[in-house]
Amino acid sequence: MRHGRLKRRNAWRSVAKITASIVGVALVSGTAVAAYAGWDLANTAKPTVTLGNEDVLEGVPDVGAIEGGVNLLLIGSDSREGQGGGFGDPDEETAVLNDVTMLMHISEDHSNASVLSFPRDMLVDVPECADPADPTGEPLSEQYGVKINSVLSLGGMACVVKTVEQLVGVTIPFAGTVQFMGVAGLSEAVGGVPVCVAEPIEDEHTDLYLPAGMHELSGLPALQFLRTRHGVGDGSDLGRISNQQVFMSALARTLQSNGTLTDPVKLYSIAKAALANMQLSDSLMDPTRMISIAKALKDTDLNKIAFVQYPTGYVDGGAALLPTDSADAINYALQNDLPVAFDPTAQDTSFASVGDPAAVAPPAEEAPAEEAPVDPAAPAPAPTVEALPSDVTGQTAAETRCSAGRTLDDQ
Repeated sequence: MRHGRLKRRNAWRSVAKITASIVGVALVSGTAVAAYAGWDLANTAKPTVTLGNEDVLEGVPDVGAIEGGVNLLLIGSDSREGQGGGFGDPDEETAVLNDVTMLMHISEDHSNASVLSFPRDMLVDVPECADPADPTGEPLSEQYGVKINSVLSLGGMACVVKTVEQLVGVTIPFAGTVQFMGVAGLSEAVGGVPVCVAEPIEDEHTDLYLPAGMHELSGLPALQFLRTRHGVGDGSDLGRISNQQVFMSALARTLQSNGTLTDPVKLYSIAKAALANMQLSDSLMDPTRMISIAKALKDTDLNKIAFVQYPTGYVDGGAALLPTDSADAINYALQNDLPVAFDPTAQDTSFASVGDPAAVAPPAEEAPAEEAPVDPAAPAPAPTVEALPSDVTGQTAAETRCSAGRTLDDQ
């Protein structure tokens, strides 16, 4: 099995991509723009990466909402290569770290979804991976107790996927890596995201300065908001994850409320932005498949889209993190395709919570009916939701939360 192999776009592959793009866009957008869209998308794309597990996708339709569940890993690289001078000198800052690692799971019936954020300093075991520099040669040896954000530089995108697969116990057939300007481009493609800031954010490291209030973020400001660490919460990476969840929940509400997920033109623009700005796994190179994944969320209850911070605790000295026992509950939910429910007593001080009058309210609880006697010999009923322990923090897409900013005086 080969991982991390960059596939050359030969003539046949280019023709196949153009054909797939034309068919997909014609079916969802109409024939008037199909020919141009197919050519445009195919020539926008970057080289892809083979994950080695694409056989699980055989028979999956390319048009309409994807059938079955989805596991997609989004990797945010801090590489400065090709990003201009606004993010540091690419010759001096040469690290290629996956400082953002998020796993999106959409349930088999599309009734719920979870997005897990893995802290960059979390220690993980890395399985044997193909060497991206020599895919046909000796594989890279497995490693133990390394920070997850170093795995991209060790073995590339496919190795990050294998590492997370081993950690959570599910197969991840879709993945993409995005750099700084790619995030800016994708945020522009969705038309901007409205976020709430409870206290002013002042971060000289990312050059982000936002007063308290609502802000429509797109392009570079959206990137700065997602990157800021010193300007939010307690200044840690965990605070940054909470800030990113504020943005992502607002993004989910925006996509459902403005009709993006039912608008083929808007979906096409997002697919084009992804192809132009991300390195994708082979499984995502067909733009119609990207559209079909997006469509799977168009009717999902916002209360059942959960953004979860993978639970960790600091090791002695505080230089790294380890998953806590509560991670088993999250892994169990993923492996069994279960929605998750946060403990209402769980506290995350990285952001403030406010009511959202536009959010979908959870169903009212009915008085419990009188229960029949329990047969001790009967098998226990299968769980329908995974109740998360109190040390697992996060939020649903229905909740509007405000970023808890930090001024320079607090840093």
